Amino acid sequence: MKRIEIIFAILIISIVIFGQTSEETSNNILTKKEKKQGWQLLFDGKTLEGWKGFNSDKVFNCWSVANAELVCKGEGGSETAGDIITVFEFGDFELSIEWCISNSGNSGIFYHVVEGEQYHAAYETGPEYQLIDDIGWPGGLEDWQKTAADYAMYQTIKNKKLLPVGEWNQTRIVYSNKHVEYWLNGMKVVEFEAYSPDWRKKKDEGKWKDYPGYAVSNKGHIGLQNHGSGVKFRNIKLRKLD
Repeated sequence: MKRIEIIFAILIISIVIFGQTSEETSNNILTKKEKKQGWQLLFDGKTLEGWKGFNSDKVFNCWSVANAELVCKGEGGSETAGDIITVFEFGDFELSIEWCISNSGNSGIFYHVVEGEQYHAAYETGPEYQLIDDIGWPGGLEDWQKTAADYAMYQTIKNKKLLPVGEWNQTRIVYSNKHVEYWLNGMKVVEFEAYSPDWRKKKDEGKWKDYPGYAVSNKGHIGLQNHGSGVKFRNIKLRKLD
């Protein structure tokens, strides 16, 4: 191989490696401004510290860290698979998180999750910001089942900006004095008042009428769902508003 070709090959390899390293190190950090605003990292990009399994002291084996991402490989139906939740609980908060769903993937982000032997999964107690492959999901989806909906409660606006499978979407959830906002890629897509007459009507007449533990508390754990399909998370940040 000619000397010029060797130099060019080394340059290309260096660019690829630097690009990967740069991307990894630019995620899962707080800026000086964020620190002053009270933000805290819920995922350090290296470990599962601060997380545990729902109704368990350990993190289920289906969850791991790879390439500075919190990864769910989508296993289900065993004692080694399940939802994960934060060790700590939060009341009023603002959560920012990036996620990347797999083909035909399904997952969710929970908050105010309450544990107990009578519950089998986080969705039984925690309201859910839905994550799903809107386009590739086999079979039809109701509007309240689509990405960024308050699952089985409130649907999103029609013109939401959802990036396709394999790309990173950014979500914000704001819960402040029972006023709730869901954001997707910089756009507010859902807004409602928790425990309002409208909210209670939807709860009592919809799916959650058979789940007495649903949204029983306005304080609890943040949770991520294992729904049997692959999903990745990064840049998980939260600041308390109470």
